[in-house]
Order: sequence, then C-alpha cells, then structure tokens
Amino acid sequence: MNDQEKKKYRVGTIVSADLTVANAGELKDFYSAVIGWIPEPFKMKDEAGSYDDYVMKDSDENWIGGVCHARGANSDIPPQWIVYINVADIQTSIDKCIELGGSVLKESRNANGQLQYAMIKDPYGAVLAVTKEN
Repeated sequence: MNDQEKKKYRVGTIVSADLTVANAGELKDFYSAVIGWIPEPFKMKDEAGSYDDYVMKDSDENWIGGVCHARGANSDIPPQWIVYINVADIQTSIDKCIELGGSVLKESRNANGQLQYAMIKDPYGAVLAVTKEN
C-alpha cells in the first residue's frame, strides 16, 4: 500500500491489535481457523537471526493486526492482545497518562528518533498502545 492509498484514522480509532507470544507460528494458525484471518509472513530479525511474525488480514485482505513472536523488540511485551489507538500526539498522550496516574511500559521510535507508539498502562492496570497514524 503506498502513501496515497494509506487508510486515514480519526483520533480515537483503533488502528490494529497485536498479540505477542512464544510461538506465533502455531498461534497464527489458531486465529486463521477460528476467526478466518489470513496470515501473511512479515520478516523480522534479532540477535539470534531472522524469523517471521505474521500480519493478520481479513477476507478482503485488509490488515487487522498481528501475531508476533516474543523476540527482539517484542521480548518484553505481555502475552495479551494489545490494541493500538490513533492519537493526535503520542508525547502529549504519554504526558497525560503519567499525570493521571498511568505509566509507560514501552516507547518505540523509528530510525529518526520519532515516536512510533507507546505502550501504556492505565491507573487500573489495563494495557494499550497509542500511535499516530495520520
């Protein structure tokens, strides 16, 4: 998908959901059979070598989310579905989260140092991620 075809997300919209587990290869087959999602390999690499995580697509081949191995950058992500929600500004959301009693579990930045997403925990312990997709 090129930039002109990129889907536009309103602030507050769920962009995707990812699950990180020890064996994504087996679990992607579970979700394919139970829900009907179509897995597509997504090449990854860590210090131990190359492996595939999986982009999960619906029957129209729209990206829904991912099933990922708990390796590399994902090694510290809890094994639960994490929803990614579009926000107006990631840093502002991080600051407000902390101010209101939440915490930041992880920040991810691109090669230019810009925030790609932040995984946060609300004051009651629920985990989600904020991202900027527009």
